[in-house]
Amino acid sequence: MLKAYYDKKLVEVGCDEAGRGCLAGPVFAAAVILPKDFYHPLLNDSKQISEKNRLLLRPIIEAEAIAFGVTKLSPKKIDKINILNASILAMHLSIDKMNTKPELILVDGNRFKPYPFVQHLCIIKGDSKFASIAAASVLAKTYRDDYMLKIHKKFDYYGWDSNKGYPTKKHRAAIAEHGPCKHHRMTFRLLKEGS
Repeated sequence: MLKAYYDKKLVEVGCDEAGRGCLAGPVFAAAVILPKDFYHPLLNDSKQISEKNRLLLRPIIEAEAIAFGVTKLSPKKIDKINILNASILAMHLSIDKMNTKPELILVDGNRFKPYPFVQHLCIIKGDSKFASIAAASVLAKTYRDDYMLKIHKKFDYYGWDSNKGYPTKKHRAAIAEHGPCKHHRMTFRLLKEGS
């Protein structure tokens, strides 16, 4: 059961990212401020929800959120500043996009860099504990999946319509056969040792 908030008195924003462990495509992050009384029975950590239900939830979250922001950072940027820094930067930029200033940032995971003048709290498995983080995980995941389906059309041999850029056997086999493309993260180990 997701908690509606950490502190009832504060304006809280939940932050999460999608695509951190991928070999290809951008990392996406989302920030969401939900009303304190927001509840939807389908809402959970995006990894626990079917694709169909994530797509059903997205417009509900966007319509009912007090504010939200979504940001993507390119593979080039990821290669330049590393995936952890890119994930955190994307979360910061998502908060920047909102027209409501939060008083507390709830972040999924255990690493974050201070956002100017707003306290933050890192929560391991936060996307399965707090509604705002779960909502951010749904937005980040659905926006990223949409993007990967779009670029799949030009690079269909990598199978991004099914693996979304994650290191599956099929994806790695396609890199071995065709080489990497402009959407790959060159600082990531694209092929396993000895392949």
